[in-house]
Amino acid sequence: MNAQQLFDALKKIQEPKGYYFNGDMTMTMPLLESLLINKERFGYMACPCRLANGTFEADRDIVCPCEYREADVKEFGACFCGLYGTQDWAEGKTESVVVPERRPVEKIQW
Repeated sequence: MNAQQLFDALKKIQEPKGYYFNGDMTMTMPLLESLLINKERFGYMACPCRLANGTFEADRDIVCPCEYREADVKEFGACFCGLYGTQDWAEGKTESVVVPERRPVEKIQW
């Protein structure tokens, strides 16, 4: 599977749920490529914007779509990494803001 195939497959699943890909493909496609790299590396699509531990159980909260996406999109219009957002955000109708990290410090691997 390549990034375009992943984009096409996820779009069909996520848009009916109200989650839209970032309209900036220069950002979206590299994020999708990174998800595929993480899937090959770890066996699951860990968020490319966070450091994965390498074990599914430790990283469960950051497997894309991460468990923080819903709250991020609801509050800020987009998720932490900027892959998903509302339709207005994806279409550039609302201003992008920096989304703070919601992942608890004790789960972040340094």
